[in-house]
Amino acid sequence: MKEKKWTMPTHIVAAAGVVENEQDEILLVNTHNGGWVFPGGQVEVGENIVDGVKREILEESGIEVEVEELFCISSNTSKYPGYGDIKEIPTKVMLDFICRKTGGEVRGSEENSESSWIRKETALSMIQAPAIRERYRAYLEYSGRPCYLEYVTHPVYELKLKRNV
Repeated sequence: MKEKKWTMPTHIVAAAGVVENEQDEILLVNTHNGGWVFPGGQVEVGENIVDGVKREILEESGIEVEVEELFCISSNTSKYPGYGDIKEIPTKVMLDFICRKTGGEVRGSEENSESSWIRKETALSMIQAPAIRERYRAYLEYSGRPCYLEYVTHPVYELKLKRNV
């Protein structure tokens, strides 16, 4: 019998921040293809997660932040065909943090057409991507214990699990 070769599992690690300001508003960015979202993205090789959140928010919006509390851990357990030299997009793990603005001026970037401060209660109606909406709901519902979400986004969005951890 042929022995099966073990391969190291692969996950993309991403981090994002719901940035709050003194006027009880949150920062949203309007991406070129995904609509309004709170800023974040993939953590780079050799980068720690907190620095990744700070970098992504600054790159996408011009806003400097202090990373405070973790409010949501998400697993997008779908895999789907890649593009270019990438054969398959693997499972993604996202860590979402509450962040506080410490400096900078809001602006757009290469990744988005616009960044804006939005009232907390208005933001949910602006966010169209189902996974981002569910992660933002976790922020609105946060009471000191992080939420864990498992979902798939391909071929269609399906929330598989939601619980506090």
